[in-house]
Amino acid sequence: MTQLSAPNGNGLLQTQALTMGSAPLQLESCSLDTIQQDMERLPGGCRRLAVQLRIGLDPDAIWAVLTDYDNLSRFIPNLQSSRQLWRRDDVVGLEQEGAQTFMGLRFKARVQLELTEHREQQRLSFVMTKGDFRRFEGSWQIGGVSTEATTLLYELTVQGCVGMPIGLIEQRLREDLAANLRAVQQEALRRFTRVARA
Repeated sequence: MTQLSAPNGNGLLQTQALTMGSAPLQLESCSLDTIQQDMERLPGGCRRLAVQLRIGLDPDAIWAVLTDYDNLSRFIPNLQSSRQLWRRDDVVGLEQEGAQTFMGLRFKARVQLELTEHREQQRLSFVMTKGDFRRFEGSWQIGGVSTEATTLLYELTVQGCVGMPIGLIEQRLREDLAANLRAVQQEALRRFTRVARA
């Protein structure tokens, strides 16, 4: 999950304040990129992360990629598997497994998620119902109504299991989330280009 590149001709994004729960977060602009991100350390080895990317694509194209649950592992780095277990109207059960190598050690984690599609708000919220973390929940939020102003925000609150060195891997977590957004952007662009050429 490491892929931070593709400079934007518009330069840096301005720092933007977000509210996650009751605590405002400041998203810091990354140089030579359209990525903004922040991490907040919470008690008990918990981390709250927010990563935002400006994407020049149709919001519907981004939504189609995010909700292609059975194929997410084909383009999301280090996501080894993703499958839809069930659907009840706009609530979906997913099982995902990821793997990561850090400092010579290989970490694997599996989660079952309950995900709710808020189509009108262009938002996907999820919470872990079973898995290898003590806490794993967050959301994907598509902002904007045109390709010029579309943004994608990924928020995650994670608490590792006993023995997981969450403090040591927090920088990798930041890179991973940003890479996930990049992967969604690239996949949406690939699909859009394929349709346009058809």
